[in-house]
Amino acid sequence: MNGLARICWVTAPIYAALGMILGLVMAASGDHTLAPAHGHLNLLGWVTIALYGAFYTLVPLAAESRLARLQVLLAEIGVVTAVPGIAMAIMGMGEGLAKVGSLIILAAMLLFVFIVIRTVGQPAATA
Repeated sequence: MNGLARICWVTAPIYAALGMILGLVMAASGDHTLAPAHGHLNLLGWVTIALYGAFYTLVPLAAESRLARLQVLLAEIGVVTAVPGIAMAIMGMGEGLAKVGSLIILAAMLLFVFIVIRTVGQPAATA
């Protein structure tokens, strides 16, 4: 397995576990104020990162480029920036971190779109 896929496959379930813990804490306390942060952690951290891992596992040639390494790096930074930023925004501590994290996540997704378009359907030797 290539390194990028491995990074995604290792971090995605960590995000899932953290999302579950946050969900359990909210359920136990009866306070669901941070539900948007919980949802984003599960969707961006667990689902999206796992899908990146699936792609880089199935299309290992795509994982060989510098752009792919940058894409995964941005995605990971985006999750660990946006999710706490969303929690901070909900708690009235400002929206700056959430905005920065969201832009980083968008950049990662746009890079991923480019990588997919460039790689998928190309012969292995020219992709």
